[in-house]
Amino acid sequence: MQHWIFLSIAIISEVIATSCLKASEGFTRLWPSLVVIVGYVLAFYLLSLTLKTIPVGVAYAIWSGAGLVLIALSGWFFFGQSLDIPAMVGLTLIVAGIVVINMFSQTVSL
Repeated sequence: MQHWIFLSIAIISEVIATSCLKASEGFTRLWPSLVVIVGYVLAFYLLSLTLKTIPVGVAYAIWSGAGLVLIALSGWFFFGQSLDIPAMVGLTLIVAGIVVINMFSQTVSL
């Protein structure tokens, strides 16, 4: 169960870091740049702890898929970026893939 907590926090850290990457304006603003660095270090550290119990392909698929969806939603909510129908369909398929992995894959039930 602990590996799911690590993976969840890794995903959230990556999403925060990536969101602040835009705000850092090419690492020219101090505070957003520091959030980016700390967020990515924390995300990769926690992902590495997750890989002790979840296979790398499954962990990375969940981490990157959930992160991608959350970043797209973050861009829409915080930065006013639009999501058209094809983007929403694609994001829905990514979420469906994550659900299938978690519900039906034998490699996740470790």
